[in-house]
Amino acid sequence: MSLPAFTLAVLLLLMTPGPTNTLLAVAGASRGLKASLPLAFAELSGYLATVSLLVFVAARWLVGQPIAALAVKLASTVWVLLLAARLWSHPPTAADPGAVNVLGVFATTVFNPKGLIIGLALIPPAVTGTPGGLAAPLPYFALFSGLVVTVACSWLMVGAAVLRRVARSNPHLLGRIAASFLVLFAASLAGRAIGLI
Repeated sequence: MSLPAFTLAVLLLLMTPGPTNTLLAVAGASRGLKASLPLAFAELSGYLATVSLLVFVAARWLVGQPIAALAVKLASTVWVLLLAARLWSHPPTAADPGAVNVLGVFATTVFNPKGLIIGLALIPPAVTGTPGGLAAPLPYFALFSGLVVTVACSWLMVGAAVLRRVARSNPHLLGRIAASFLVLFAASLAGRAIGLI
């Protein structure tokens, strides 16, 4: 895949609403852009952990292991449901971020199925004896890192600009709306994992 095609594919994937993007928008709304910026790097760290493992270690093994892919999707579903319950009962505020913190965003991103798509389908695996060998994925990783931070900051800005008023006037409403989106994402993940969707 060429770098321009990779850029377009990654941008479309990263901009799609999902669990991590929901948390970033909620953080931007509850704490503002500046206070939420470390979350962009938590997202990057989560993606790099997952994608690096796939590209450099597990890509060849996972392609022939549908049970492993199913287990990852189901683990992602459980994690997203736990986040939804936390946001429903304990919405984040500027003083108390709740589940929307560096560790929460990192873990959510590690379990985000987008990482599987990027690591297994978009970035070439690092395989000795092929053109580029172990260095083949490095330009993709550099570009991917910049795209993740850019899109993460965009979601933080959306939260800070669009949802901030709701977060200040009714944080429970924002938490419940975000929790509802997460439940929908979890249902979609589970449905795709077991073949209903």
